[in-house]
Amino acid sequence: MVRAATGTADRARPYPLIRPILRPGLGSCEGCGARHLQERFERALQVCPACGHHGRVPAPVRIEQLADPGTVAPIAAMVPERDPLRFDDGMAYPDRLRAAREATGQSEAMLTARASLGGTTVVIASMEFDFLGGSLGSAAGALFAAGCDLAVAERRALVAVCTSGGARMQEGIAALAQLARCTAAVAAVADAGLPYLAVLADPCFGGVTASFAAQADVILAEPGARIGFAGGRVIEQAARDQLPDGFQKAEFLLSHGMIDAVVSRTELRPILTTLLRAYGGRCARVPA
Repeated sequence: MVRAATGTADRARPYPLIRPILRPGLGSCEGCGARHLQERFERALQVCPACGHHGRVPAPVRIEQLADPGTVAPIAAMVPERDPLRFDDGMAYPDRLRAAREATGQSEAMLTARASLGGTTVVIASMEFDFLGGSLGSAAGALFAAGCDLAVAERRALVAVCTSGGARMQEGIAALAQLARCTAAVAAVADAGLPYLAVLADPCFGGVTASFAAQADVILAEPGARIGFAGGRVIEQAARDQLPDGFQKAEFLLSHGMIDAVVSRTELRPILTTLLRAYGGRCARVPA
């Protein structure tokens, strides 16, 4: 009787809902919280089979997902150390850069590589959001511009995966100048008659959206990706009006003609292959 009464009282007590700690080898979806075997989740390209949420992918992994197997050759580049404002928000800017490099294993928020995609030679420029929010600073701008120059020199198509919070505030006007720098680099690719395809992943905001992310011949976006220039609350305050639900989601932008297609990550590589082949002989081909 005592045990029964105690059990009833325990069931009625409003215990807080606490999720158990994940065991090694398990991961959870950021969209729905479903648990997955990490190895199986990676084979699914970080797309949740339960809700379809597209998880964030590191830049090197993204390049490997898109490129033909065994063709990726990272482009080595000197990354300049710049701290024009001596910016310090509790941590000096050079210290933040060192911390980001240690955390991500990347030298900057932009990674470029030679590769082939569906038999077409390409330069892939992939952004690393975990590196200071994928912010566009002078070094990242230089790496993207160098990738464009290489594409022109070697007659390669340009494929960019854009995920960013915008221009890097720690560099001020030097970061904003990268919008013009990257725009000029994209113009050189266009003048050479080479295709430029952009993939917008979640999130893609600020100066990246205002420059090279929106200047491609074909602009694709992953499902549910948030895309825009300023944040929703900033726009509402400036416009003094209620904005539609989901107005910065990829699906909303597609319905208003801002992007060309919303493509699941599992279909991204074959669609990019088809698009590159549609451009015919503009690019160098990989020897059979």
